[in-house]
Amino acid sequence: MTAVTPSPKAAEAATNGLVLALPKGRILKECAPLLAAAGIAPEPDYADESSRRLRFHTAIPELDVIRVRSFDVATFVAFGAAEIGICGADVLMEFDYPEIYAPLDLGIGACRIAVAEPADAAGRTDFSRLSRVRVASKYPNITRRHFAARGIQAEIVALNGAMELAPGLGLSRLIVDLVQTGSTLKANGLVETETIAHVTSRLIVNRTALKTRPEEIAHWIARFRDALAAA
Repeated sequence: MTAVTPSPKAAEAATNGLVLALPKGRILKECAPLLAAAGIAPEPDYADESSRRLRFHTAIPELDVIRVRSFDVATFVAFGAAEIGICGADVLMEFDYPEIYAPLDLGIGACRIAVAEPADAAGRTDFSRLSRVRVASKYPNITRRHFAARGIQAEIVALNGAMELAPGLGLSRLIVDLVQTGSTLKANGLVETETIAHVTSRLIVNRTALKTRPEEIAHWIARFRDALAAA
């Protein structure tokens, strides 16, 4: 669990309307119909990932949208730089910020956090006899917790991409990564051997904002809830 202290600038920004943090990439496209159903219409180039802009006005004067890396959405909301956001459950599990409340499962971005290993070694590892294993992952906390529950110490090789190369190049024995279809694993000679958690995207809010601006935050939770019901 990670505790954070909102910055003075974030507190000052809170007087100038609300900020909604959205993740770049696939989820940005998947959440577009939900935003439309909630009545949120950002400036057109918010969906253009070649645009250098990161903050966008919407048709609602008191709401701006920022576009950040998926792993950073939770941090922006936890520190109060954004009051609300859309964030994968994998990120919430990894950082476990107590400052974040996740009231709605949006049902988009479905995937899973999985353990994978080379296909030619799959099924041969007796984990009951292991006390230590090297794992490549961008999820060090999730990975350590998963293997610790089995009495195994996970030595983490921290990678932010190209995870599938790690076993073949001798960096690690296993990987823990986000899997959607499994096609990338298969293309690199790996197979999924365990599912740690199923993941979807959540609406998240900053707990301090929920206490200090309850009507505004509750209004947006209700609008997203209605948008989900309509979908």
